Amino acid sequence: MPRRPRKPPRPGALADLAPLRIITQIAILQIGYYVSAATLILFTALVMATPINLDLLFSWRSLRSDITVGWMLGLVWMLNSLICVIYLLLLIARSKLVPDFALTIHFIHLIATSLYTSAIPTYWFWWALQIASASLMVFLGMWICQYRELRPIQFGKSSRISPTAAMAAATEDDGVGHSRGRGRGKDRDGVEEYEMIDTPEVSSQA
Repeated sequence: MPRRPRKPPRPGALADLAPLRIITQIAILQIGYYVSAATLILFTALVMATPINLDLLFSWRSLRSDITVGWMLGLVWMLNSLICVIYLLLLIARSKLVPDFALTIHFIHLIATSLYTSAIPTYWFWWALQIASASLMVFLGMWICQYRELRPIQFGKSSRISPTAAMAAATEDDGVGHSRGRGRGKDRDGVEEYEMIDTPEVSSQA
C-alpha cells in the first residue's frame, strides 16, 4: 500500500507553543530581565555611592522598607518591569501568552533569590514588589500586544482609501442606469482594464 502523505503542521498556536521555542523565549526573557536590572542597579549605585555587589540583584534582604537603598531598589525593579514589557512585545507579541511568560520570569527570580540566599524571602516588601512588578508587566504587556494585534494591516497605497470611498467608487453610476464598478482605468500593475456594461436593446422597426 502506498504511504499516506503526512498532513502539514497546523499554523498558528501549535507552532508558537513548541517546547523548544518556549524554552528559548523564556531563556532570552530571563537574561534580558537580569541584564537590564543589573544595568539600572549599577548606574543607581554609582550615583548614590552605594557598595556594588550581587546582593543588590539577587538578595531579598536588600529590599527593605526601612532603608533608602531598599526603596531605591524597589523603584529600579519597577522600572525594569517597564523595560521587560518591550521584551514581551518583541519576543512574544501575543496578548494571551503574556501572563504566562511574565509570571514565569518572576517565578524563576524567586527560585534564583532563594538559592542565592539559601532561604525563602520573608520580607513583605519583597513580596509586595514582586506582585506589583508582575501585575505591571502582565497588564501593560497585554495592552500593548493587543494594540499591536488590532492595528489594521496595510497593503501598499491602496490601503489608504477609506471603505466609504471604495464603496462609492464601486457603485458609481455611468449615466445609463447601470453600475460600472471600477470602470475603465489602470490596475495596480499598470494594465488598463475594461468592463462590459449592459446596453439597451434596440427594437427593430418593421
